[in-house]
Amino acid sequence: MLVKIYPENPNQRELDKVVDVLREGGLVIYPTDTVYAMGCDAMNVRAVEKITSMKGINPQKSNLSIICYDLSNISEYAKVSNAAFKLMRKNLPGAFTFILPTSSELPKIYKHKKEVGIRVPDNNIIRLLVKELGNPVLTTSVHDDDDVVEYTTDPELIYEKYDSQVDMVIDGGYGGTDPSTVVDCTTDNFEIIRQGKGTLIY
Repeated sequence: MLVKIYPENPNQRELDKVVDVLREGGLVIYPTDTVYAMGCDAMNVRAVEKITSMKGINPQKSNLSIICYDLSNISEYAKVSNAAFKLMRKNLPGAFTFILPTSSELPKIYKHKKEVGIRVPDNNIIRLLVKELGNPVLTTSVHDDDDVVEYTTDPELIYEKYDSQVDMVIDGGYGGTDPSTVVDCTTDNFEIIRQGKGTLIY
């Protein structure tokens, strides 16, 4: 199903439809402040397994990232030092993924990895979905193997490609092509692992 949602003024009824799909363990493709991404309720192990097997990701070996609404409940899912919290507060919402040690709240599928990526994108649609859901959303970028840019930026083409694999695609306008900037915050010697769209403010 393709659902049109306007980032400036998201329609509550459409948001509710998407939240229902996420609650039921469905997979959704949505816009962020960087690229379009695929996600599910991060606390629903079955849904997480669906995404990791579909994308060929080994959850024990790959870094998994979750989207939170804001920083208020981030300590439920990750261990955040004071210095890391200050850095995140200066830069979020924004085009960053902060790698942090995981906490005990996340399901076991994340536990084999001692780290989790935290995103708070500067995008109304996905943040409101996370807020309504009441759980973070596991997130992974939509990539096109053939590097056809339109298949990762044009929601109608994304829908055409992924319709049979996901439960819902949100059309929130054209997406970008630059991924987020990834910052390792597992120690207080913060290190940029991948420079993407975001410019880090220290």
